[in-house]
Amino acid sequence: MPDIKYDIVETFGVLSESNKGWKKELNLISWNDKDAKYDIRDWDEDHIKMTKGITLSKEELKALKDLLNQIDI
Repeated sequence: MPDIKYDIVETFGVLSESNKGWKKELNLISWNDKDAKYDIRDWDEDHIKMTKGITLSKEELKALKDLLNQIDI
């Protein structure tokens, strides 16, 4: 399996933290030297190990925001 290169351009915040210290974060990440995208996934405290996550373009993040704003919580 080839190495995956990533650069966390900006961290927006932590959504949750597990009892093992992993944090689900919203970040802006450049994957393999491509344009940065918005990314939600769990990270270890050193940002070396990660779980599978979801990566969104700016347009997709805006659409998600609009959908979330419609939910009555």
